[in-house]
Amino acid sequence: MQPLESLAREAQNLAGATEHSVTWHKKGITANEAEVARALQICNACRYCEGFCAVFPAMARRLEFDSKADLNYLANLCHNCGACLHACQYAPPHEFAVNVPQAMAKVRMETYTDFAWPASLGQLYKNNGLTLSLATAFGLVLFLILTILSTGNLLSQGQSQPLNGNFYAIFPHNTLAWMFGLVFGFAVLALGIGVRRFWKEITPGKATSETITEAAHDALKLKYLDGGHGEGCNDEDDRFTLRRRRFHHLTFYGFMLCFAATSVATIYHYVFHWQAPYAYTSLPVILGTLGGIGLLIGPAGLLWLNMRRAPLHGDAAQKPMDRGFIALLFLTSLTGLILMIWRDTGIMPLALAVHLGVVMALFLTLPYGKFAHGIYRCAALLKWSIEKRQPNNLGLGSD
Repeated sequence: MQPLESLAREAQNLAGATEHSVTWHKKGITANEAEVARALQICNACRYCEGFCAVFPAMARRLEFDSKADLNYLANLCHNCGACLHACQYAPPHEFAVNVPQAMAKVRMETYTDFAWPASLGQLYKNNGLTLSLATAFGLVLFLILTILSTGNLLSQGQSQPLNGNFYAIFPHNTLAWMFGLVFGFAVLALGIGVRRFWKEITPGKATSETITEAAHDALKLKYLDGGHGEGCNDEDDRFTLRRRRFHHLTFYGFMLCFAATSVATIYHYVFHWQAPYAYTSLPVILGTLGGIGLLIGPAGLLWLNMRRAPLHGDAAQKPMDRGFIALLFLTSLTGLILMIWRDTGIMPLALAVHLGVVMALFLTLPYGKFAHGIYRCAALLKWSIEKRQPNNLGLGSD
């Protein structure tokens, strides 16, 4: 038996020892967290994947994995790129069956559920699938359509005055501001409280401008979706590709451009008193159009990759949640672009109701869907940026 195999087998036996199981039970460590601990015991004996991403040098700073906080931190540091799965000599069908990305994905789901606010809504992470997301959007769209019908006509040809793309002739500005302000405020509050609880548990140490800048850079660049060598992830097999990273970039920056468009329009309205609708050449419309295109291509690409992913990649049980979020992002962009293009036509009231309903559904489900992974991962990246600057008391591993 080779020395490395001997070390890995010793780690496997240690991870399955009765005393470890008792310790995990006493510390409230779940079966999924225990599986991560078992896999990392073996990984710590091997160290082949140490340069792949931040998970492995962070792992090397630990000899034991019986801390729930450490397991939650490492799980959220994992980007599920799949590189370590295909590099691992102990991956299935080996008897050790080490699958770090899949084990980490299952623990991340538990993290979102455990730290959710309000706690009673935490189970929505497990139920927030495609059906629920679309049903929420449909219900809100129907409510808005009925509201329009109660006060006027759904098609602008029946209006006594031409609307000329004026959304506020359908819903007053203050009504929209209050409606979306409350929904957006709730989403920010719920996510903020959840990640604050996570941050407090992982006891990250003191953040500095240097660590914050590095973590922000790694998050915005999606540094750890390059497989550790710049060639990308393994999506459905052992081939390296940057597709997932690029589709994530299109999705994220498309979302941010749309948010910027709304922010600029808000400044136009309240600071300069410039009333919508704005010209197609105006900054809000240009930003919204570019963002909308990104939010069409990015989510469509991510859905394509999600449907092609092999069973060993990630947690199949989370696919409904992933697809629900992707669908709402795609529909938000699609309905927004339709509304913009046909805002001066007779279908504008109907298009407005559909778009507003989808956007409200997106933000209502935001704290309890796939969006949360980006927030928790940013916190984990900041923790790693702080931690790697601290002395490694084990004297093992490299940063």
